[in-house]
Amino acid sequence: MAKTDEAAATAALGYEQARDELIDVVRRLEAGGTTLEDSLTLWERGEELAKICRHWLEGARARLDAALADPAESSEQS
Repeated sequence: MAKTDEAAATAALGYEQARDELIDVVRRLEAGGTTLEDSLTLWERGEELAKICRHWLEGARARLDAALADPAESSEQS
């Protein structure tokens, strides 16, 4: 798979999918028994997945903040 294809596939992951894959990556790293190269590849994938999860969570926080701000704006206009 080309780098651009990988990036597109990674970007399309939902929060739950990224979280579940990240959990699997962490388990595999903690279990050990992989080569240094494989461990580095897993670690890099884990970093990508963590970034995706962080993106989703930041988006959710922004939506919550916006939803909580709306009632305050409505009462100020009344």
